[in-house]
Amino acid sequence: MYRIVIYKHIIPILGHVQLQKLTPQQLQVFYTMKLDEGLSPMRVRGFHLVLHSALENALKWNLIGKNVCDLVTPPIPQRHEIQPLTPEQAQQLLQVARERKLETLLTVAVATGMRRGELLGLHWHDIDFNEGCLYVRRTVGRIGKFGVVVSEPKTRRSRRKIVLPGFVIDALKQHQEGQRAMREKAGTQWREKDIVFCNMYGDYLSTTNLQIAFKGLLQSAELPNIRFHDLRHSAASFLAKLNVHPKVVQEILGHSTIAMTLDIYSHLFPSTHQEAMSKLDDLFKEKE
Repeated sequence: MYRIVIYKHIIPILGHVQLQKLTPQQLQVFYTMKLDEGLSPMRVRGFHLVLHSALENALKWNLIGKNVCDLVTPPIPQRHEIQPLTPEQAQQLLQVARERKLETLLTVAVATGMRRGELLGLHWHDIDFNEGCLYVRRTVGRIGKFGVVVSEPKTRRSRRKIVLPGFVIDALKQHQEGQRAMREKAGTQWREKDIVFCNMYGDYLSTTNLQIAFKGLLQSAELPNIRFHDLRHSAASFLAKLNVHPKVVQEILGHSTIAMTLDIYSHLFPSTHQEAMSKLDDLFKEKE
């Protein structure tokens, strides 16, 4: 992924500029150009991080006198409004998805909060049915002309073990049986890659097709037009309502720090402050 960013986006625009002559103005123009191309602020900020890291190494090696990335302001990612489903809405979605292609994928998404790329990158050998858990080891995405790109999870914490509830294990076992039938139907066109949520020929499922099918299910279930990523927020919401400790929520979701979990989901733990103050009141109030 790192190399793709460099070769596809950075080198065509900045590759001809000598390190010592790179200016903050050139970086700012580069960021603006990418935003004008329709890339998201989050994506362009990622280019900034790649450049900053590269220039920081150049600074350590005395190739440059300063890191010009420190002199520019990268785009600020826009925060999307979180729209988690209620437990009733999630059950409604799964009911509509029953016996359809996305049934098991959505079941795992709602129960684990796995990212879309992590779900698409799940392989059967990542699932331990005996222990009742799965391991997140890779993520799958699509980058322009490069097509499907398989990479490591975004952070060390993202590479994790998730213990599965019984209904998810049952769903995965049924999905595995259904995939065997799909393999027989495809015959010689089947490409065995050990992928859990694959297309009709055993290859990685298209993110575009997933998005179209997901939006169709939302419409059929008469649910709000949420993003697929909101299923991750829904899982966090369910865990919070069950009074699961934020540290455990962090580990399940694969956040790099608990601060990130609390920054995003602190509003889902409304009873925490009240509970703390009630205990403090009990500690200091006068004994009758």
